[in-house]
Amino acid sequence: MKPYDFLVLGGGSAGFNAARVAVSLGLRTAIVDGARDLGGLCILRGCMPSKTLLYMAEVLHLAQKGKTFGLKIPSARADLKAIHARKKKIIGEFAAYRQAALASGKFDLLRAHARFLDPHTVALSDGRTLRAKHILIGTGSKVSVPAVPGLAESNFWTSDDVLDLDFIPQSVIVLGGGIVACELAQFLRRIGSRVILVQRSPQILRDHSADASTVVQQALADEGIELFAGTKLQRVTTGRRGVTVEFLHNGKTVSRRAAHLFNALGREPNTAALNLAAAGIRARPNGQIVTNRWQQTSVPHIYAGGDCSGPAEIVHLAIQQGELAARHAAGVPKLKPIDWSLLLNVVFTDPQLATIGRLERELDAAGTPYLTASYPFNDHGKSILMEANYGYVKVIAEPKRGRLLGAEIVGKDAGELIHLFSGPLAMRATVFDLLRAPWYHPTLAEIVTYPLEEIADTLSKS
Repeated sequence: MKPYDFLVLGGGSAGFNAARVAVSLGLRTAIVDGARDLGGLCILRGCMPSKTLLYMAEVLHLAQKGKTFGLKIPSARADLKAIHARKKKIIGEFAAYRQAALASGKFDLLRAHARFLDPHTVALSDGRTLRAKHILIGTGSKVSVPAVPGLAESNFWTSDDVLDLDFIPQSVIVLGGGIVACELAQFLRRIGSRVILVQRSPQILRDHSADASTVVQQALADEGIELFAGTKLQRVTTGRRGVTVEFLHNGKTVSRRAAHLFNALGREPNTAALNLAAAGIRARPNGQIVTNRWQQTSVPHIYAGGDCSGPAEIVHLAIQQGELAARHAAGVPKLKPIDWSLLLNVVFTDPQLATIGRLERELDAAGTPYLTASYPFNDHGKSILMEANYGYVKVIAEPKRGRLLGAEIVGKDAGELIHLFSGPLAMRATVFDLLRAPWYHPTLAEIVTYPLEEIADTLSKS
């Protein structure tokens, strides 16, 4: 068979968009994907189903708080079969659209798994062998199972199982304190489950600031989640009455039992079956593929993007990485690498946590001077009337001209509000530029003007 110009391993966000761009640039392209269902993690088992469920749980939570708003709502409870059916319908429509695009005939779609034989050749699980001038690895990630005694034998749930629930679990122990753990722990609590969350790090959401994670942690505790941070897992025991987890906390052995166990201790790159060594591709000990600023691996004609290469497991970045790799392989001139100073991240707990740009921890590590100012949601008119009092908005700027460096928002609709900074950051705007814009009252958005004004006042006096 004639070699492909561009061969993509994996049809998720990175792979699909890389193939789409490669075809538009005239490259003979194929996608190899042996997953049972096509569509990728985001559509099938990640972003879209989880946010569908989280929003339904938020509506339920507000209904249950009716008395706070002067409303007589006798009762509000979850119907998991109906919730599950609605989620399946919505996700089915998203998946059907992606599957139609994959099967459009613009590129070859090969339903198989691949492993490298050499830097230009892969063997497929259906017996075929393919050669390509350029290859993109976009095989995503899989659930990690740490070496905790009894965990592997416990018949634990993964996020896939939680997203597919059609009944309300009586009780669940959640292992982990990352984004998936926190979002789905809150979902489980809001639909009526008793939830215990056990986190190994000293704080939940450890990749975020201590201030931000503390706000979310307090909100979860206020909703009745029993939360332990700074633990060391000892063992998991499975019996007729459910699952028992033992762990060290504050120097003492603690034991908790629940009907179900949800392993949310993280994900790892899905690269173990690719035989990367045969192609000479360098990977980190956890299987993450090392790439340069053009998404090239240690073998220049082989690229990687998305969860399997990192550094962040975020869909819009996977899309950017895949598209950049395809353009680089096609020899498009004057390309620009991804600007990591614009990194955008959202956690869809309630309150939401969102960040963009360069944050304090990174600036401190680099010895970069900065100014910062923040303002709390519980002193802002619109959030107060919405009973959305958790959190704050923080702005970070350079100390000479006030150019925006980053922002951190914890609070109501933070995932939407953070985009107030996306364009200005990309345009290298200053706090003074943003303050020239009109801000309507009363809105949630106008809360960002208070830290902007504080930084502007500081600069004006200096």
